[in-house]
Amino acid sequence: MSLTAATCTHVTDGQAGDPLRVWFRFIRLNRRVTAAMAAELRKLGLSIPQFDVLSTLTEREGLTQQDLAARLYVTKGNVSGLIDRLVEAGFVERHAIPGDRRSHALHLTPAGTEIAAHGIAAQKAYVARTLGTLPQEDIAAFEDLVLKWRDVARADSDD
Repeated sequence: MSLTAATCTHVTDGQAGDPLRVWFRFIRLNRRVTAAMAAELRKLGLSIPQFDVLSTLTEREGLTQQDLAARLYVTKGNVSGLIDRLVEAGFVERHAIPGDRRSHALHLTPAGTEIAAHGIAAQKAYVARTLGTLPQEDIAAFEDLVLKWRDVARADSDD
């Protein structure tokens, strides 16, 4: 998504609480925090997509590439290349699934578990330095809004 100067000027001239204005601020905030996390993960030698795979596998090992792609909202082809690089780096292993010659269960290696833990720690530290400094009631209100927005977006995509 590209923001033009004309669009940004028009949007920022809107009234407080204007959904379009909030949308653009949210997009800019997303870009800022994503760039900050990407910089933190680069220090570990990881990209954001690689970290997404590793952190997802810390939650549930044994996923197939297809299951992992569905959890990450990407194509199986995108996950395939990521897994190849993570296997090559020694962070992920593919284990055969008995009775299924086409799919493999994905598991973290000890090195993969360690680097994922470092990435999660970096993410926790960033959140603590930023979002975590806001009053608890603001964080709770923000979470409530995000969940409501998610539900509306889900309903919209089901149409």
